[in-house]
Amino acid sequence: MYRDAHDPERVHRTRIRGWHGDELVDQEDVLAVEEPLEVKSGGVPLAVIMRTPGHDDELALGFLFTEGLISGLDDVERTGLWQDSDGSFAQNTVTVWLRNALQSPADRQRMFYATSSCGMCGKASIEVAMGLAPPLTERATINPSVLYQLPAKLRESQAVFDRTGGLHAAALFTTEGTLLAAREDVGRHNAVDKLIGRALLDGQLPLSNTILQVSGRVSFEIVQKALVARIPQIVAISAPSSLAVQTARRCNIALVGFLRDGRLNEY
Repeated sequence: MYRDAHDPERVHRTRIRGWHGDELVDQEDVLAVEEPLEVKSGGVPLAVIMRTPGHDDELALGFLFTEGLISGLDDVERTGLWQDSDGSFAQNTVTVWLRNALQSPADRQRMFYATSSCGMCGKASIEVAMGLAPPLTERATINPSVLYQLPAKLRESQAVFDRTGGLHAAALFTTEGTLLAAREDVGRHNAVDKLIGRALLDGQLPLSNTILQVSGRVSFEIVQKALVARIPQIVAISAPSSLAVQTARRCNIALVGFLRDGRLNEY
């Protein structure tokens, strides 16, 4: 297995045995990279996130923001990739220097391990999500004619998915359907955190006039992250979970699933 020369961070090439009917073929395959990212607060390890490399500063900041450990960019002094003694960068560590130390012993001792399939790490209640941010004041009205255009626009932005078939994607659109940013990752919640981290860096929070689209299903943690970022609409190609629907209703987030082929379900 070796890195792809054109996209060494996010793509691996490997040899496989492929069956084409009854014929066995030795061939090359392309895989999406999944590696751990350690997030440190100063010198203290805080989180380990299984992710696809790329936009790691966005991921770290988005993760800290949606977990409620920072309330904005004013809480952050600087971020940086860890640099070793010979001046090279270790791509799997990001340090975030905060202007004020985490306040409570529980905060300081809090250690996350976020897999590519689970973003909440044990926080599994609507009350916890709503404790991070209040419900939106009113629910947005969806515009189906705008939403029907979004899957194709998101699909056009999925460069690594085109090569590997192994990544989720998330994108932010204006309410008129203009693409603002898109991110790919082996974890759908990581892609959302990267978008929110980018918006945090660009001073665009809260994201009150945007639509979040995800390429797969909508789970609870995606609704929670949208709530913290004040995103009023979430649309997905696939289904939401029951807890995602309950949380969206409680928080006044417009939630759409099965957005495909000129059809959608509004929950």
